[in-house]
Amino acid sequence: MRIADYEPIVGKSSLEELRLLAARLSGKIVQNINSTFVGGGVAEILSRMVPLLCQLGVDARWSVIKGTDDFFQVTKKFHNALHGWAEDLTPQDFSVFMEVSQRNLAELKLDGHYVFVHDPQPIVLVEKKKDGNRKWAWRCHIDVSRPDGRVWKFLEPFINAYDAAVFSAPAFSRPLPIRQFLISPSIDPLSDKNKELPQATIDGVLSRFNIPNDKPIITQVSRFDYLKDPVGLIQAFDLVKRSIDARLVLAGGTATDDPESEKVLGEVRDRAAGNPDIHVLLIPPGSDIEINALQRASAVVVQKSIKEGFGLTVSEALWKAKPVVASAVGGIPLQVKNKLTGLLSHGIEGTAYDIRQLLTNPDYARWLGQNGREHVRQNFLITRHVRDYLLLFLSLGQTGDMVYL
Repeated sequence: MRIADYEPIVGKSSLEELRLLAARLSGKIVQNINSTFVGGGVAEILSRMVPLLCQLGVDARWSVIKGTDDFFQVTKKFHNALHGWAEDLTPQDFSVFMEVSQRNLAELKLDGHYVFVHDPQPIVLVEKKKDGNRKWAWRCHIDVSRPDGRVWKFLEPFINAYDAAVFSAPAFSRPLPIRQFLISPSIDPLSDKNKELPQATIDGVLSRFNIPNDKPIITQVSRFDYLKDPVGLIQAFDLVKRSIDARLVLAGGTATDDPESEKVLGEVRDRAAGNPDIHVLLIPPGSDIEINALQRASAVVVQKSIKEGFGLTVSEALWKAKPVVASAVGGIPLQVKNKLTGLLSHGIEGTAYDIRQLLTNPDYARWLGQNGREHVRQNFLITRHVRDYLLLFLSLGQTGDMVYL
């Protein structure tokens, strides 16, 4: 992957802009910190973003905090609660979070002139701010438009200690005394998950997973998580099957910082048991070609989330010009403009209705997919994301309030 390889997709001027911005960060270190190298959208973005920044001449680094099983149980509760999901949080949960955070404060080495902390798990690291002349930004990938009050109140003093906060969508921003930046996530069009694939590769993946291509395939690619509502999608599929013969593929993995995912996977397998038209696939990390092939083999791609941070699997599908049915939650409406780049659905019955509409109107489905691809090219590719991050780092020394990038 070379930065020049993006020129046919985004144009020469876009890459020249990136080089000019990167040159202004010469001699500076950007240190990204999150909770895992593997699994989930944050790790996936950083795995592509950091090498590109380095190619542009930015000294970009990536560090990960250490956590116990109990710690990640708590941070999963925090994640759900920040999305507005009811969680039974105890004083012991907050104590566990702080105990592990204090250990990371003592052990994690800080190298960056700019410290870029992702999501709640490492948020307490900002207590090191007093130890050096660094600029600190907190990147929130979660929809915190209606957070649980206890969790938000607990985290807010740490957030307010940062120099800036970054949110994925305007609706996610909160009243804060620090500067806020609005930066959407992105996909990499040249990654194994999104690049063009020969038909033989697609057919080979279907064969390996024992998925016949004898009827339309409906696919959701997501971590096994209650907030992605895989069981609800199975219920919607049951409604679709009353009038259209099709197959459903639920493909996803687990993450080291999400201990709940194994439980969800078990419930999905139980619900799908005995139905030969439902394929539940546990895909290990690094299976990007497989995910790419499954999306490309699909007649419709679905994202039936109850809550969502941004939902980059939507942009992945749209980039492949696939018609998408997705819930109108989180950052999904930024990607799916209803009836223009896809269909926004509501509930089980609404999801089933929209899937049927696309399966019975292939020309309309094709038109939506083509519009969706161009929408992603204009708004959600990694080159735009790199530009926004470069502008963020350059802006941290400036003054102001809300900044739209």
